[in-house]
Order: sequence, then structure tokens, then C-alpha cells
Amino acid sequence: MFKFIVLIASVATILALPLHDVHYSNPEGGAVIKNYQSDSHGGSYRYGYETSNGISAQEQGVGGHHAAGGFSYISPEGIPISLSYTADEHGFHPEGAHLPVPPPIPEAILRSLEYNAAHPEEEDPHYEEASRHF
Repeated sequence: MFKFIVLIASVATILALPLHDVHYSNPEGGAVIKNYQSDSHGGSYRYGYETSNGISAQEQGVGGHHAAGGFSYISPEGIPISLSYTADEHGFHPEGAHLPVPPPIPEAILRSLEYNAAHPEEEDPHYEEASRHF
């Protein structure tokens, strides 16, 4: 899962690179048909682009504080892929129907976690002493 998050963060970083008056065709034959970028003196920015072969990306944010955006394209299998994200002091948070979803936490474990959170006074005072012997 960690490698997947690093991959998504890397893709987002690459997509965040500024585009300045780009006029080209890519190897798949898509030309840039829309491109915009704006920066303010306060550190906020906004950019986006769209290609003739269905690739698009956009992002807006403030300096290194937070960002929100997304991108979309058609996979080689013909499936539309769309990802939106936010990035802030709490990390990178991607959302997309194609992303894997972890299995739900089993009910018994959820109840145990809730109980432990509600009863911190019941921590075993001998746990730390016993763990030193191993």
C-alpha cells in the first residue's frame, strides 16, 4: 500500500509541474488544446490543461501549504480513469473509483479499539515490566 501511495504522490508531483505556453503533440497523437496557469503574489496558484486525446489535469493551492486537484485519462483498456486529491499538513489524500479499498475492520476489533479508547485507566501497569524480560 505504501508503494502505491508513493506512486500516486509521484504522479501528482509530476502533474504539478508548471506548464508555460505548451504547444506540442504527444506520441499518442493528442495535442494540448487547453492550458492555463495563474499565480498570485500571495502564493496561491491555479493551473490546468486538457489534451485532444482525453487527458486533463487541474490543481489549485497555496504555496507549500495545501493543494487540491485531479486528473483524468482513458486507460489502454478504454476505461475512464479519474482521480481527485487534496494534499495538506495531514498528507496526500487521493480519491478515485479505480483505487483499491482496504477491507473493513472486523467488528470485534472495532469494539475492542473503542473499548480501549474509552477505558485508558485499564492499561496493564505490569506490561512494560514484563516486556523487558523478552
